[in-house]
Amino acid sequence: MANVDEVRKVLGSALQLGNRIQSMTPETHLLGSLPELDSMAVVSLIAALEDHFGIVVNDDEINAEIFTTLGSLGNFITQKLAA
Repeated sequence: MANVDEVRKVLGSALQLGNRIQSMTPETHLLGSLPELDSMAVVSLIAALEDHFGIVVNDDEINAEIFTTLGSLGNFITQKLAA
């Protein structure tokens, strides 16, 4: 899995979560649980992840399952890095 700390850092920065990000674990639910993570924020977060990790996320790869938890987002990034 991609370093969850790195994914957490990008998430916190993109959504401006401040200190709240420190308590997030891989099991922390994202989509539907973070009011900041709306459809526009998803676009910003994907762009931030692409920049940080040097990956490209195609539109057809984006689905709600990726944003279920911090861990599922980390797994997605790991898969992208391995491709």
